[in-house]
Amino acid sequence: MTAKAIKEKKLQWWQLSLLGVACTIGTGFFLGSSIAISMAGPAVIMSYALAAIGTFFVYEALAKLSIDDPQKGSFRIYAKKAYGRWAGFTCGWVYWLSELLIMGSQLTALSIFSRLWFPNVPLWIFACVYSVLGIIVILTGAKGFDRIENLLAVLKIAAIVMFIILAIIALFGVFGQNTVASPLPNNVETFIPNGWKGLMPSLIFGFYGFAGIEIIGLLAIRLNNMKDAIKAGAVMFSLLGIIYIGSLFLAIVLLPWNKFHADKSPFVMALNNYEIPYIADIFNGVFIIAGFSTMVASLFAMIKILVSLAEGKDAPQFLAKTVMKATALPAIGLTTLAIIASIVLSMLMPGKIYEYFTTAAGLMLLYNWFFILGSYNRLLKLSFFEKFKRALGFIIILVAIAGTTFHHISRPGFLVSLLFITVIGIVTIIMNQIWKRNKTDKPENPEPGSLFTKTKQ
Repeated sequence: MTAKAIKEKKLQWWQLSLLGVACTIGTGFFLGSSIAISMAGPAVIMSYALAAIGTFFVYEALAKLSIDDPQKGSFRIYAKKAYGRWAGFTCGWVYWLSELLIMGSQLTALSIFSRLWFPNVPLWIFACVYSVLGIIVILTGAKGFDRIENLLAVLKIAAIVMFIILAIIALFGVFGQNTVASPLPNNVETFIPNGWKGLMPSLIFGFYGFAGIEIIGLLAIRLNNMKDAIKAGAVMFSLLGIIYIGSLFLAIVLLPWNKFHADKSPFVMALNNYEIPYIADIFNGVFIIAGFSTMVASLFAMIKILVSLAEGKDAPQFLAKTVMKATALPAIGLTTLAIIASIVLSMLMPGKIYEYFTTAAGLMLLYNWFFILGSYNRLLKLSFFEKFKRALGFIIILVAIAGTTFHHISRPGFLVSLLFITVIGIVTIIMNQIWKRNKTDKPENPEPGSLFTKTKQ
């Protein structure tokens, strides 16, 4: 481990948990959960519970890899050690491209939210302002990033807790004179109204609500005690699971599931009938806070991965250079230019097409999780229970990905993700031929075995 990495290890386990919450709770939950409800009905609770379990298994694998071998490049380095240079190259660029597309979507969403209060301001101005603010946060360094993300995490948790409190008060009849709560499902048909073909596609939106473990993996190297990484993750996912499932349950109780619209937040819709003053404005502010927080976290991760790629000679090496108190200005500069291009695409392309791109990018993040679970088995000696959890994690993720083919909303994104993976695969094959000629394609561990077997040492 480098001296710089050791110097940056200033986090207690609870601080990593809080940063994990900040990097996780975003518009994917506040808005995306409405799509999941429209697909699965009350069974959306099951979708989010399964997603929490599957995500924790992946996080636990990544945490144990980090404990055994702390690396600044996190999952990318583990894939490279387990499978060879091609895997590290693929992991890094798939992740960077995914986050880039998602960043364009986040900035567009933030701009749309902001126009509720400033309807005459062009979207591109808001997008530029939020981009500049995000870069400023990154330039403040680790301390500034931690403080801002921790503050935003507290605000996001407070918003969900506020919804839970308001929902409970509303159920007691304090708000809304003639409003009646929705009856709870009392059989399988009412709990899963659209059957497994509705439940399976909704699972991907549950995973979107918990996405962000890669960022936590990149932050975990800064823990004072690396062994606390698992405890930090357990607390983080327990907290997220409780507030996610609790808030979704109350939303469905306040409003029948078939009254929700895919393009509106379920939490705003659930409280609309109760005549609570300024509820739309309050949650609009929450959406902006949540979107900006996850946007900054994605920007941080993109720069970290780009530096890791450059250090491994899988990207131009000048991108690894640092100036001004170890700030990776070249990587920040290139990422900024790429984000500008992503903003332009999001503004110019028809909404549905760009939506397919960002859905595909979200799926590509899950494809990287296969590398994490695969590297886990190859680089560490696992107990029977650890192997069982790893296999279960594989199954849950595969079901989520396969489920996207069953619904017209998610199916195009799945097909686009295959297109992206194919293109990156072709580039990797070309690069692999170049590495073979230069004799730089050897894995760091000899005889790495297969996806489901352990590395032979």
